[in-house]
Amino acid sequence: MHEKSLVLNWEKCHFMVQQGIVLRHIISKQGIEVDKAKVELIVKLPSPTNVKRVRQFIGHAGFYRRFIKDFSKLARPICELLVKDAKLIWDDRCQRSFEELKLFLTIAPIVRAPNWQLPFEVMCDANDFAIGVVLGQREDGKPYVIYYGSKTLNEGQRNYITTEKNYAKARLIRWIFLLQEFDLQIKDKKEVENVVVDHLSRLAIAHNSHGLPHQ
Repeated sequence: MHEKSLVLNWEKCHFMVQQGIVLRHIISKQGIEVDKAKVELIVKLPSPTNVKRVRQFIGHAGFYRRFIKDFSKLARPICELLVKDAKLIWDDRCQRSFEELKLFLTIAPIVRAPNWQLPFEVMCDANDFAIGVVLGQREDGKPYVIYYGSKTLNEGQRNYITTEKNYAKARLIRWIFLLQEFDLQIKDKKEVENVVVDHLSRLAIAHNSHGLPHQ
């Protein structure tokens, strides 16, 4: 801390504890998880009745998007209401999206902090209107998730062929240039082997699998 010129506010420090809240996340030896108290407040929110409320809900839920597979696709019906000149019509699709996001927040998995001594695995997939990424590692042969990422494509990106969309994912998260300095090993996975990331861009795959795919 001295090297980084960091200082501590002793009144806000806690020592000899098994877990603590840091930046609205619960940190423990198990990993990183959502703050249940904050999630409970989000879950109790009523359906939005105006654009301001829609934006607030997406902002609150989006804060924990790293824990939710397929967040962008799940939130898509609601996010479409925020497009310029869009009419606020809260239909069944929006309500279903609203309820699903709140549900998945309550069952969000515990993710691991990165272990910088281990190799990282980045798995990605794309379909016609969404892209998905899973960042993970393996410890003693067991897979762990560090981060889920997903994004719906804009109109221009939807014109990419599938291969270009796969590269778009790397552009999206700005990893492609950063990764060039690392020792990389790229492996192509068959669709049946890529079920976790494939879920991020395909609604047909069940949401309750939180591990990395086994090789």
